[in-house]
Amino acid sequence: MEKLDSIILGNSITAWLIALAYIVGSVIVARIVYAIFSKVVKKYTASTVNDLDDKIADQIEEPISLAFVLLGFWLAYSHLVFEDSGETIGKVFQIAFVLDLTWLVSRVLDSIVESLLLRSAKLSKSSMINQIGPILRKTVRSFVWILGIITAMNNAGFDVGAMLAGVGIGGLAMAMAAKDFVANIFGGITVFVDKPFKVGDRIVVDGIDGTVQEIGIRSSRLITLQGRMVTIPNNSFTNSAVENITAEPSRKVSITLGLTYDTPPEKVQLAVAILKDIVGNHSDTENDFTVWFSAFGDFSLNVSCTYYINKTGHWADTPGEINMQILEKFNAEKLDFAFPTQTILTQSS
Repeated sequence: MEKLDSIILGNSITAWLIALAYIVGSVIVARIVYAIFSKVVKKYTASTVNDLDDKIADQIEEPISLAFVLLGFWLAYSHLVFEDSGETIGKVFQIAFVLDLTWLVSRVLDSIVESLLLRSAKLSKSSMINQIGPILRKTVRSFVWILGIITAMNNAGFDVGAMLAGVGIGGLAMAMAAKDFVANIFGGITVFVDKPFKVGDRIVVDGIDGTVQEIGIRSSRLITLQGRMVTIPNNSFTNSAVENITAEPSRKVSITLGLTYDTPPEKVQLAVAILKDIVGNHSDTENDFTVWFSAFGDFSLNVSCTYYINKTGHWADTPGEINMQILEKFNAEKLDFAFPTQTILTQSS
């Protein structure tokens, strides 16, 4: 018994044994809590329809187990007497508890955000959610950790206000340097919310005509009609007009055919009838079309046609097919196309 009363570093052996018992007991309790989550809580959450409780149960078991270990160390420390480093160790425990709580809150919020994003991705056909999801989760985690660290330092007695004031100047400089990056991020969010176009749409922006291949959080990629890949910052979509060609209900096409001046009136009427038959019977054109003898040109009798390509028709293939039928039938009916000519009359002396 006398040995147990011996003093080591200002505390008796009995006090040290009790402190050790607190630590060992806290570790055992932490292991029990961890086992309860693994075998009981997770088994219960797995039987529910919602998967959010499964994610939360998986994320909080480690922070809660660590909290019991920290509690054991705190009880062990409180049972001992330290003259010089007592205040410093107390601040360390305060910081540790706050950081563990921050870890817990960060994991819970991350599980909630992940569950909401997965649910939104299933309901939406846009790929933007998959791209913006990781950034949103990192932002939430970073915000929680920054708030937790500031709270821990404030509880430990540090002058957080003075530290933030010093960091503010550097932060302002970084913000100025990153303003374009932030503008592109918000541009991507605008595209995600407003949905002016989607992947596969043909659009025109800043004079660039192409098909959208990828919509990113900072930039988007288009394949131009020449087959070139163009990367456009998302900020351009908020500062410029975006023309969505794919979204148009139908595409207007106007053509004018010039017949030679020696074409008789009945042949001109035949040309009009041929155009009406070709355009009206094509499967990719609307019923709203107009064909008429439009003008006496400088060197031709002009027959004009205006028609609309519907959503099923291709912007290039449909006019190509119609033009080919016009060429074949006009040649079959011997309707001659006019070309620029000039007649010179000379007066004999």
